[in-house]
Parts: sequence; structure tokens; C-alpha cells
Amino acid sequence: MIGWAGFLLLPWYGVEDFYTFKWLLDGWPMDSDYAPAIMLIAQGQKLWLAPMLLALAAPLLVMRRRKTDAIYGKVLIVAGGFGFAWLVAQGLGIGLRGYAYGWMIALFGDLGDRQFGMGYGGLLVASSFLFVFTQGIAARGAVNGDVFVTAAIGGVVAVVTIFVFFPITKMLGAAFISDDGGYSIMEFFGKFVDRRIWGLGCFSGTNCGAAWNSLFLAILVGLLTTTLGLIFALVLTRSGFKYKQSLRALTVLPIITPPFVIGLALILLFGLSGTVTQWVAGVFDVQPTRWLYGMPGILIAQTLAFTPIAFLVMIGVVEGVSPSMEEAAQTLRANRWQTFRTVSLPLMRPGLANAFLLGFIESMADFGNPLVLGGNFDVLSTEIFFAIVGAQYDQSRAAILAMVLLGFTLGAFYLQRFWLGKKSYTTVTGKGDSGVHPPMPKRIALPVYAIAGTWGLFTIMVYCYIIYGSFVQLWGVDDTLTFKHYMTAFAVTWGDGGMRWTGSAWDSFFTTIMIATIAAPFTAVMGLITAYLLTRQNFAGKRSFEFGTMLSFAIPGTVIGVAYILAFNVPPIEITGTGIILVVSFVFRNMPVGVRAGIASMSQLDKSLDESSLTLGANSWQTFRLIILPLLRPAILAALVYSFVRAMTAISAVIFLVSARYDMATSYIIGRVENNDYGLAIAYSTALIFVMLFAVGMLQLAVGRTKIGRRSSNSGGH
Repeated sequence: MIGWAGFLLLPWYGVEDFYTFKWLLDGWPMDSDYAPAIMLIAQGQKLWLAPMLLALAAPLLVMRRRKTDAIYGKVLIVAGGFGFAWLVAQGLGIGLRGYAYGWMIALFGDLGDRQFGMGYGGLLVASSFLFVFTQGIAARGAVNGDVFVTAAIGGVVAVVTIFVFFPITKMLGAAFISDDGGYSIMEFFGKFVDRRIWGLGCFSGTNCGAAWNSLFLAILVGLLTTTLGLIFALVLTRSGFKYKQSLRALTVLPIITPPFVIGLALILLFGLSGTVTQWVAGVFDVQPTRWLYGMPGILIAQTLAFTPIAFLVMIGVVEGVSPSMEEAAQTLRANRWQTFRTVSLPLMRPGLANAFLLGFIESMADFGNPLVLGGNFDVLSTEIFFAIVGAQYDQSRAAILAMVLLGFTLGAFYLQRFWLGKKSYTTVTGKGDSGVHPPMPKRIALPVYAIAGTWGLFTIMVYCYIIYGSFVQLWGVDDTLTFKHYMTAFAVTWGDGGMRWTGSAWDSFFTTIMIATIAAPFTAVMGLITAYLLTRQNFAGKRSFEFGTMLSFAIPGTVIGVAYILAFNVPPIEITGTGIILVVSFVFRNMPVGVRAGIASMSQLDKSLDESSLTLGANSWQTFRLIILPLLRPAILAALVYSFVRAMTAISAVIFLVSARYDMATSYIIGRVENNDYGLAIAYSTALIFVMLFAVGMLQLAVGRTKIGRRSSNSGGH
């Protein structure tokens, strides 16, 4: 019925501002711009849509049959499969200029017509065909005939294919496009081996290529962030440090900070007119230099920004090492250093490997800090950006650079798995463990305290300067305190028409809040449904299914941005320049976090809960909704918070996808930085930090805590 509604009532092609319903008064349903598919066919237009009528009609023939009848499942599979395949084929084969491929013109002749991107009518019909197909598969006995599970698998596979695999494939194909619009392997290799990508001039006094710069930088950032993450985790778990909660808050603070803001603070401190630079120049009578701009500045900024991610990985791993293993080593007369080196540290290898991988990928994908601090130090993310938005507009070069970047990140992913191997790192079993972690050995305690203390003070200083810099008139020139930057960004005036949001930042602020608020629940839902399928169901292709859902996490945001531009600026899905493309990019970029959080939480829930529900007559959907979801509040909160915060602070993919109408906060701030308006940029960033703190607190209250027992904390012994 939903498919018929999409075919008979709703505009088949995309309509601008669909949610305002202006199209209802602007020629619908007769105007071809807003007409449903049936009206287009009746007017003799777009006749290639007609075969879908057969696919929509076929299920009506078996509606009254029992689902156990063989013919029921066969008809649904054929109807849904044919309808979906035909819709995809005509969408890819016919575009803005008629047939999309030269061989189709040679085979069929000039079409003399064209079509635009799919609208809400096409979306409903496509969804209808997909779920008719999955219901037919369930009727034939797949996954024990469970309609909800087969539909969930089909839905996740479809959207991941459309919004992850299809854009990446499109991007890889664009790398082979020659200057004359054809395909050329020779031109691809010519651009691929370009000296600007692979040059080794830094060993002879000039500059290395962007690929080597990115690789060396990412390795250093991965090593530094992993080391610092381990140090902070050891201080919190293996020491008697009094202010552990403050240290934990300090290490996590950069997560809710726009990534390039730390770079701005470093400029205020160590730039040519920076406080520290001017103080050193005055005391030691030396000439200030631009040493910060290049690899040193990017390295410091990225290490500050990404250490919290490594810490969040390492804290769980360090706490997860069973104390009984360490006590056993000491019982066998090993001292604390030997115990740490031969027992504790080897058991932390999964955490070390994952922390390094995350630091490596984040560094590769980072766009804001290299743009602010890069100077003449070229990296892949900024080179991709300038290939797309610069005067050259070279899609092929951007695709090749993105391919190199993707190769590095996937290579790191597989090297990490190879390093971990097939060894077991399990230390926590069903047996109770009442031991206590031993304190750090003295030979590492002193350097750990020194590094953690120095880094903590440095972080505090950076954030103090972020706040202070937002109130300074003109940094390095006029240090007068002022609210000018906040007034320029967030001014509100009263007039005859009431309150008006006249500040220059309000449009991007409201757009960012709207996009992040819409994307967060979709991200959580997608992630938790996928986690449910991976932990609770067995089906063919499960490992490939898991790899596909996690792939977007290994793909840097810069690559996602380029891929989305190439894939979604033409039919069949034409959403470039709209708010939809921003929501979609955030959902599939951040979905793996919801998946991992859901898997971790669901792994702690005994399957007997599901079995009891099913035994009492509930189906899989009711079990998932009424039994599992209420017990997954920590995972839901983690997915919501992470996706909301990342949508608020992301820049690497967003910079390619924003438009004049849908501008995001980070894109606006980058624009201010490029105009050297540091005060306004820092003021806006400071406001974002406090908004995200408030939003995270509200999400915590809205989701609540998981209640497993019947007693409250103050119930005493009653």
C-alpha cells in the first residue's frame, strides 16, 4: 500500500522544500515537476516507469493466500526483486542528458528525454519493493521465517550499499576520468605518480609529497596519542592521584571541541604575535619565527585533539586486565616492573593497537588543523579540498588523492589485525575476581606523573587562551577586553516585527543544531539494529555484513566528502546542496560507534531473555522493542552523544557538502579563520563547547540510566 501511495500520489522526482508542501498548490499533480509516476505515464512522459506497475500489482494477487503457501513467497520475491532492480537500472541508466552511458545511446539511439533525482514517491516505491522482497524471503524460511529480522538485514544492507559502497565505487571510477571526459588508465598512472603526491624532496632540502607528509604525521600522532592515552589511563587506574575525576574531565574535553580550535589557540600562544613567542623574543632577544606553521604545529594540535580518543580506548583496556594475573606474577617473585612489562602490557595489546589505529585515521582525516597551521606542509586532506574547490576543479586528482588516503587507512587497519594475530587476550571469565590492580612500578611512575602533569597544565593553558581569546579586541595588537565578537556572531535585536536574530552566526548555528538533532537518533537506531543482528542472529554472510557496516569508520571524512559529491550530484539520488546529504553523511560516518556500543552492551545480556519473550508469544520486533532496548540505555546514550557531538564539530566531510543555504558552524568558523578573523572564530567555538556540554547533559537526563535491580541506592536493607 505504501508503494502504491508513492506511485499514485507523491511527486516521483525530487521537490525543493518538500516538507513545506508548497508543491501541493504549485501545479500538483499535473505539472511534470511535481507529478506522481502514474500521471507522468498518463501524459506519455517517462514511459520507462511503467514496468514498475506490474511489480506493484503482483503482490495483490497473493494477498489472501497463507504465508506458508509456496506461491506466496515466490511471487513476493519475484515482484520485489524485479521492481527494485528495474528502479535501480532506470535510475542509473537515464540521467540529466538522457542515457547516461555511450553504449546505451549506440544501442537504443538518442532518448530525447531525461530525468532528475528520485523524490519521495520514488523513495517509497523503492522501500516497498525492498521489503516485499525481504518478506518473500522470510516466507520461504530464511532466518527461521522472521519478517522483522529479514527486513532489518535487507534494509541495513541496502542503505550501506547505497551510502557507503556506491559513493566509494563512484569515487574510484572518477580517478580514471581523463581531461577530455573519457576513461584513461595512462592518465590515471600519470597523475597517481605525481611528484606532488610521492616526492621525497624533504631529504634533499625541499618538500616531500603530500602522501609521505600525511603518512609520517599520522604515524607520529598515532604513537603520541596512544602513549599519552596509556599514561592517563595508568594515572587513573594504578595510582593514588586525588583529582582523578578532574583529570578524566580534562582529557575528554577536546572531544567536544571543534578540531581546529586547538590550532587557533596554539596560534595565539606560539604564532608570530603569540604570547609565548613575544615573551621569549623579549627575554632572550631573539627574532620571532613562524616555526609553528608546518608539521610541528599540526603535530601538537592533533595530539591535543585526539589524545582523548586514545584515552577512552585505553581506560577500558587497562581496567580490564584481571588483577589475579598480575598477583600471580608477583606470587612467582616478579617485581612490579617485570609484572608490568611481561604480564600487564602484553594484555593491553588490543587497546594499544586500536588506540593507534584511531589516532592514525583521525590524523589522516583531519582537515581543520592542517588548514590553519599547515603553511607549506601539504597533506592529503587539504590537497583533496583544494583540488575540488580550487580554481583547477580537478575531480580526477581529488579522487586519486582520496584513493591514496583510503589505501593508507585500510592498510593500517589490516596491519593492526595482523599485529594482534589470533592470540587470546581474555583475562575476565565467569569466575569472581576480587583482586586489586597493583600500583605502577617506580621506574615508570615518575615519568608518567611528570608527563601527565605537564600535558594537563598545557591543556588547561590552551583552553584558558581559547576563552580569553574570544574576549580580546585584536590578538597581538589590541588586548582590550570586549564582547564585540560575541555580539557580531550572536546579536539579537528588537523591532516592529518582534525579536530578530541579526548575528552573522545564527544561520549556521541553527542549521547545525537542526542537522545534528536529526542525525543523532537515526545514527543510534541504525547502530543498535545492526548490533542486534550481529549479536542475536545467525545468517549467511554475517562476517561480510559486519565488515560493510564498519567500513565507513575506516574511511576518512575527507574521502567520504569527495565520494558523496561525485555520487549524489546527479540522478538517481540528487541531494548535493541539500540538508539531506549532511544528515546522511553524519549517520553513516558515525553509525559504527552505535554498532560497537550496542554490541558491547548486548553481549552482556543473556540470550535467555530473548528466548523467554519468544516463548511467551512475542515476535522478534516486540522482543527487541520491549525487552532489549530498555536494557540498552548506556549504548543508546553513547550513540546519541557521540553522533550529536561529531555532527556539531565535524569538518573534514562537511567542508565539501555545505551550501549557501545549509552552512554548518565548523564551515563558518573556517571561513572566519581564512579571513584572519580569529576573535570571532574563537568566540563561536567557545559558544559551541558550552552548547554541547548542555546538550550532553540533557541527553543524559532524557535517556536515563539502566535499572536492572529492584532496589534504589537509598533503599538500605529493606
